[in-house]
Amino acid sequence: MEPLMGMGVLALMGAAATIAGTTEDLESDVGSQSNPNSQVQLAPQMMYPHRIYNKAISGEPPSNALICAIGGTVASVLMTASLSVIFAIAIGALVATAVHGTYCITAYMGRTASQKRFRQPIYLDILRSHTPVMMGYAFITTFCILVVSYIMVAVLAHPFPLTLLAFIWGITVGAIGSSTGDVHYGAEREFQNVEFGSGLNAANSGNIVRKAESGLRNGIDNSWFCAKFGGPVTGLAFGMTVFLSGWVTAVFNPATSLTMGWLSVAAGVILVLLMIIWNRKIEVAARKAFGPYKEEEEVAA
Repeated sequence: MEPLMGMGVLALMGAAATIAGTTEDLESDVGSQSNPNSQVQLAPQMMYPHRIYNKAISGEPPSNALICAIGGTVASVLMTASLSVIFAIAIGALVATAVHGTYCITAYMGRTASQKRFRQPIYLDILRSHTPVMMGYAFITTFCILVVSYIMVAVLAHPFPLTLLAFIWGITVGAIGSSTGDVHYGAEREFQNVEFGSGLNAANSGNIVRKAESGLRNGIDNSWFCAKFGGPVTGLAFGMTVFLSGWVTAVFNPATSLTMGWLSVAAGVILVLLMIIWNRKIEVAARKAFGPYKEEEEVAA
């Protein structure tokens, strides 16, 4: 493949991955399947009942790996039966979404019912309003992941089958959503009643903010908040991961010669080192701009 054509394909993959990362993070915010979910689960036990959809029985990586693998399996079978690629991917994503919706409902009902002793009600209106939203986000995420996986197989001639690639990218998008988007969601949304950057004191465990801008807070309020920053940043992180992971291969085409293949490996290593140095400089600049942490001030005193 010509380098220019390869860059165009990677741009398309990066765009689809950006959308997938954004919707994955927002889906986890609606259902509280993020890292801060432990505080949502703990809240009723600390006598703080809430109206947040609490569905997590696994982390985001295995959950997204499951639905993407299901979608990839269905799409592969349909394409083998000579169905159109677009319809095959759409139907595969739809089947995966149905499984995901079932998973959401049973997780919410089971987990909330187990907290009956702590007087945590099961809100049927929350179940009806939030589940379709999560299914919609899951459909978009799965569809985009399948598009990326299909391009890698059909255009870039990747040796892995579609289902395996969808599984791997599902784990990746879930891991990035769990590490990138949740920082914004957990630190700024659930504990707005404590000083920013103060950490979570044991006395505040489970004392999440339960009042929204209008009425009691729920998962859709969290999604509305995270759509401003947390979701787009997650999408950007996943899109850059997909684009940059294939960029060196497109530029230094390993099919040309063995030397060019090693050049792509070296270019990848250099790119990672540059990003590590850049990240370190950003961290140091932020510390200088916003001052030292309180612990550092105490030690200095």
